Amino acid sequence: MKPIKKISIALALMIFNAFYTQVAIGKETIDGRSTILDFNNTSTNTKGLILPATQGIPAGSPANGTFVFDTSDGKVKVYENNTWKALSDVGNVASVIPNDSDEAGNGVVIGNKEGSADGVLVLESPDKAMILPKISSPHLNVKNPYPGMICYDTVSKTFAVFDGTVWNYWK
Repeated sequence: MKPIKKISIALALMIFNAFYTQVAIGKETIDGRSTILDFNNTSTNTKGLILPATQGIPAGSPANGTFVFDTSDGKVKVYENNTWKALSDVGNVASVIPNDSDEAGNGVVIGNKEGSADGVLVLESPDKAMILPKISSPHLNVKNPYPGMICYDTVSKTFAVFDGTVWNYWK
């Protein structure tokens, strides 16, 4: 992604955050008042959310609820109760394109003026949640999933993560 496009997206998210504290991507309205981030969830959607691909787990003390695709062992992981937990089997990292650009700034925070967590995109709210992109049978309908892709499978009614090899489903 070109730097100008990244900056434009970050600025747009910051502007929306300053006025609304709710963001919709690919649609005009948010589903419900308890949503902080929502995606275009039409019945033909095949686009999910791609987790950051990290080489090993991030240093320091991440916030509980942090998700990554760890390329050192090919697993999708979540930081929960102050420990990293695998959400997938060992996957395939061959198609992951490393991001070798320098990071600058603290990222974008949606929900609060300042976030306490360190991340590229931080969603903080005491009473709002993110709605994952909804996809019908991602293992059948997403033709070229990227390692670290997450979504909600509307058929099995489960959380789905792609580890670069197979889809892993969680209830």
